[in-house]
Amino acid sequence: MADQRDLLKRLFNAFKPFEPLKPDSPVYVDCREVRGDGDVIQDLATNIEFSDNNTCQLYAGHRGAGKSTELLRLKKHLEDNGYFVVYFAADEKDINLEDTEYADILLACTRNLLEQLKQANPKPLLDWLRYRWEDLKDLANTEISLESLAVESQISQYAKITANIRAEPTLRRKIREKVNPYTESLIEGINAFIRDATNKLGSGSKLVMIADSLDRITPNVQPDGRSNHDEIFIDRSAQLKGLDCHTIYTIPISMVYSNQAPNLKIEYDEPQVLPMIMVETPEGEVYELGVAKMREIIDRRVKGIKSDLSLETELFESREVLDKVCLMSGGHVRDLMFLMQSVIKRCDDELPISARVVQRAITEARLSYRRSVQAEEWQVLVDVFRSKNVLNNQQYRGLLFNRCLLEYIYFDEEGEKKTWYDVHPLIKGIQNFKDMVR
Repeated sequence: MADQRDLLKRLFNAFKPFEPLKPDSPVYVDCREVRGDGDVIQDLATNIEFSDNNTCQLYAGHRGAGKSTELLRLKKHLEDNGYFVVYFAADEKDINLEDTEYADILLACTRNLLEQLKQANPKPLLDWLRYRWEDLKDLANTEISLESLAVESQISQYAKITANIRAEPTLRRKIREKVNPYTESLIEGINAFIRDATNKLGSGSKLVMIADSLDRITPNVQPDGRSNHDEIFIDRSAQLKGLDCHTIYTIPISMVYSNQAPNLKIEYDEPQVLPMIMVETPEGEVYELGVAKMREIIDRRVKGIKSDLSLETELFESREVLDKVCLMSGGHVRDLMFLMQSVIKRCDDELPISARVVQRAITEARLSYRRSVQAEEWQVLVDVFRSKNVLNNQQYRGLLFNRCLLEYIYFDEEGEKKTWYDVHPLIKGIQNFKDMVR
């Protein structure tokens, strides 16, 4: 029994839902053929490698679809080809996802460039901070004169400011008030810093900055209908593109299908989207190739714990029970991780996992989705279920952002790219939804 419990514990931890895979991870599964042939290296790296000028690209997809894993693959590819890549997940130290504005992102970029480009002369950015210090020192929770600090300690003041932006709502507002009038001069300082860094990187070296996790920024819609997403990615597009290096920003998928989509294309070219793994066809039939990929994702992680454990006879009681987990995820990798952890912890230390245990996990997972759907949104979900399409309004965008609606891409027999949408399978099983469909 102790050995069985230890095995289950290790299996449980093999399915961590919030941990992106490292580029050379043995459990990584290439899912391009069931995701519309999209490839982060072909779609994003080639633009960087071919362009004589700096590029600014947007990368979108549902939260938890695997964007961070793909961007880490991109980082390694670029580094292997002579680029210096500054990658950071903005939500870890720098921004509060529930309340984000452009100034927060600019300061996050500044902090991470300073931290990761230690070979560059920080003077342009320290000069900018020195000119603002009387306004900002109280907000950094210090009375110390900046000139009295060593260079490393001066640099650390940027980290203190971004930490306060992330954690303190009152200070967040005050910091923005002090920084917003001077963002142009801060960008000038960043670019002087980047140019010095590029010179010291050596002949032919180029810098790429990847700002991840911006796709998770919660939309805050104003009375005029505009949101903080509009302010960041449209109103401030010139500043986002203004850094003197190649840049990639993740962006909420809901914005890619908003009324700002044409403006995004004009400002940044076409945003690249990472869709779901297609586990059903638009006609509602099981798409075996996609389900097989989901099984492979599970199998790779299981084999890393116990190489001789059969998914279909020893981990699950049958192929049908295993496939039910795959189908109920909707092709969403993080939901697959959640479901796997849920069934593992509910199996009462007994393998194989039964249909009853899987159903209990699915029922619980449905509750969180049920709570996220507002009364007036049920009809929208039914409409998408029938049409496999989305409209350009706030209700649809909100349901995309919350992953109640999922996007899929495939190529038809003529090679034409097809994009379609469906209701998350967990929602399809909710009685209220089933009644409305009938």
